[in-house]
Amino acid sequence: MKVLQPRWRLLFVFLLIFVALLWPFHSLVQGYYLAELKRKNNQTLDLISANLVSTLQRYEVLPQVLGRLPDVQQALLNPEPEQLHTANELLSTIRDQTGADVIYLLNTEGMTLAASNWLGPRSFIGNNFAFRPYFYDALARGTGEFFGLGNISIKRGYYYGSAVYHDNRAIGVIVVKVDLDFTETLWGEVPERLLVTDQNGVVILTSEPQWRFKASRELSASEQQSIANHKPYTTIEPEPLNLKSEQWVALHNDLPAIDWRVSIFAPRMLINEPVSTAMAVFAVTVLAVLLIFGLLLQRRHYYLERIAMDAQAKQELEESVRNRTQDLQTLNSRLKEEVLEREATEQELVRTQDELVQAGKLSALGVMSASISHELNQPLAAIRSYTDNSKILLTKERYAEVASNLDLVAVLTERMASIIEHLRAFARRNPQASEHVALQPALEDALALVASRRNALQVEIFRDVPEATLWVEAGETRLRQVLSNLLANALDALAEKRSQRCIWLQTSLSQEWLCLTIKDSGTGFTDEALAQAREPFFTTKTSARGLGLGLAICDAIVKALGGRLEFANNLEGGACVRLYLKQIPSAMNLDAQEDRFA
Repeated sequence: MKVLQPRWRLLFVFLLIFVALLWPFHSLVQGYYLAELKRKNNQTLDLISANLVSTLQRYEVLPQVLGRLPDVQQALLNPEPEQLHTANELLSTIRDQTGADVIYLLNTEGMTLAASNWLGPRSFIGNNFAFRPYFYDALARGTGEFFGLGNISIKRGYYYGSAVYHDNRAIGVIVVKVDLDFTETLWGEVPERLLVTDQNGVVILTSEPQWRFKASRELSASEQQSIANHKPYTTIEPEPLNLKSEQWVALHNDLPAIDWRVSIFAPRMLINEPVSTAMAVFAVTVLAVLLIFGLLLQRRHYYLERIAMDAQAKQELEESVRNRTQDLQTLNSRLKEEVLEREATEQELVRTQDELVQAGKLSALGVMSASISHELNQPLAAIRSYTDNSKILLTKERYAEVASNLDLVAVLTERMASIIEHLRAFARRNPQASEHVALQPALEDALALVASRRNALQVEIFRDVPEATLWVEAGETRLRQVLSNLLANALDALAEKRSQRCIWLQTSLSQEWLCLTIKDSGTGFTDEALAQAREPFFTTKTSARGLGLGLAICDAIVKALGGRLEFANNLEGGACVRLYLKQIPSAMNLDAQEDRFA
C-alpha cells in the first residue's frame, strides 16, 4: 500500500484539476454556441430586414407616379360616372401589374371616389378615410405613410399616400396599400420567434400569433393617444408582451427609414442542449484520460516499450517534417510563378487603363466639336440669310438696308465668338458669374435669330409677356443661346405639321422664380424623349437635322445659372417647355456684364 499511495494521490490531484476546469470549459462552450446562434440569427435578421425594406420601397414612389396620370386627375376634377369608371379600371389594372393590395383615390374630404377593388365585396368606394394619417399628411406635406389594420378589409398593411396636384393645387390623395400578411407567411416554421415592432413598440408582424398587437415595452401617454386616434391595431390598449429574458436570446435590427425594429427571439434550450452534450463529452473524455493514466501508473513495466514507441514516433515525425518541407518548397515555387504572372497581368492592366484614358480624351474632344458645330449652325444660317438679302438689296441700290444687314452680321459674328468662348469655358469646368439680364430684349433677339425660318413656315406667335421689363439672374449670351435653342426646337416640331403652326410665349411669377413657358402646336414629346431629353446626342430628328445636343446644352447652362428646365406635353397637344430663372426685383437691376472676354 505504501508503494501505491503516491500514485493514487497524483490521481486525486488530477481529479481536482478536472473539477476546477468544468466551470471555465462550460463558459467557453456556452459562449461558442451562443456566438454561433447569434451569427446564424444575424444572417436571418439581415435577410428579413432587407426583404421587408425592399418590399415597402418597391411601392414608395408608385402613388406619386399615379398622381400624374391624366385619368386620375380627371376623376378628381370631374367625378362623373364615366370618368370614375375609367379610373376604377385603371387602378385595377395597375394593381394587377404591381402586386399592390389595394390602390384607391380620395378627394380632399377623404371620401373614396375610385378603387382597384371596386368590384369586390369589400370595396373602399364611398368610405371616408380622412382620419388616417396618410391622408392628412399627404395633403399637408405632399406624401404620407402609415401602418394599420384596415377597418374594411381587416388586413394589416402599409399605406403610401401622395397628394394629386393640378395647377399647383392639391385636388385629392391617391393611396397604395401594401399587403404585410403575405410577408409574414414567408417566414416559415422555425424554433426561433420572429417579430416586427413599429414606432410604438407594438408587435405588428410575428411568427407567434399570440404575440400579435402586444406591446414589447411600456407605452407613453402620447403613444397611447396616437393609438386611440388612428386605431392601427385590433385594440386601442395593447397588452404587454412580458417575455422573460432568461428564457430567450434576443437580437434586434432597427429600420430607421420607417422607424421599425425587426427582432429574433431564440429559445435558450437551443443553446442548453448542445452545451449539456458538450459537457458530457468533455467529462467522459477527461475521466477516460484519468482512467488511462491510472492504468499506466499500474503498468510501469511497459515503460521501455513506450520509449521505443516514442523513438519510432519521433522518426516518423522527422520523416513527416521532411516530406512537408519538400511540399512547401514545391508550393513556394508555384507561388513565385503566380507572382510573376500577377505582375505581368498588372502591367497589362496599366496599359489598358492608359488606352482607356486616351479614348476618354478623344470622346470628350468629339463632344466639344459636336457642341460647337450645333451652337454655330443657327448664327451661320442667319448670316447667310442676311448676306443673300444684301446682294439683292445692292442690285436695287438700297444701301441703308444693306448697311443695317451688315450691322446685324457683325452682331452675329460677335455672338458666335461669345458662344465659342462660352463653350470653351464650359469644357474647362470654369462657370462664368451670373448677371442681371432683361428677359424681353433677350427674347426679342432670339425671335429675330429664327425669324426667317418662322416666316418660311408661317408660324404664328402668341405672346403673354408684360411690357414692364422683367429682370432675371442669368447671362446675356447664355440666355439668348438657351432661348434660341428652345425656339429652334419648337420650329423643328412645327415643320412636321402642315397647318395651324403656333407658338405661345407666356411668363408667370412665383415667389423668387420667373417662369417662361414655350408651347407649340406640334406633335409633342414621346415617352422616350421625356425620359432622355437631357442626355447628349439623344434626338428624334434625322442626323441631317440635329445632333441631339441642343436640350443637353440648354439644361447644363440653366443649371449653371441656378435655374431649371421642365419638359411636358400639353393636354390639348404639342410640347411644353418651362424655363425657371431667379427673379431680380426692379430696385436691384444692374446691367449685365457677361461675355467681355480677353
